[in-house]
Amino acid sequence: MVQSVIDTLKHVLSPEIIIFIISLLPILELRGGLIAASLLGVPWLKASIICVIANFIPIPFIILFIEKILDYLSVKGPIKKFAKAITEKGRRKGKELTEKYPNSVLIGIYLFVAIPLPGTGAWTGALIAALLGLPPKKCILPIGLGILTACCIMLSLTYLLPGVFGF
Repeated sequence: MVQSVIDTLKHVLSPEIIIFIISLLPILELRGGLIAASLLGVPWLKASIICVIANFIPIPFIILFIEKILDYLSVKGPIKKFAKAITEKGRRKGKELTEKYPNSVLIGIYLFVAIPLPGTGAWTGALIAALLGLPPKKCILPIGLGILTACCIMLSLTYLLPGVFGF
């Protein structure tokens, strides 16, 4: 998937803009951005700075506005029942979790964002934090640290290991 995005954009945009755009996208995020950077030959330090910044940009907006969007959709959207069910279940589970494990929820968000697997990442972590009703100010730090940890893991997979094994 990353390769097809690169092939489409490399004739029009600079490598830095390509990895910035890829890192902004949900699902690909920083993981895809660093893979693209490696394939495009962007130095690791420059790539990591661009990818971390791009991956973090949408997070405050997701945390602050997804609940309002879901509230609106649960009243007026075509997916009223689904949006309402997700919002209610998220708030209920969030209350249960924060009462039972007040500090562990934020650690869980950090770990969820930090582990670079498909379906995890900053977008999903921010969405989960918002749906659980966690305070936005408390969520930013664990998500930001998760992005930095994921960056370190992905840097070692995309830049360090290929160099060690001569790829």
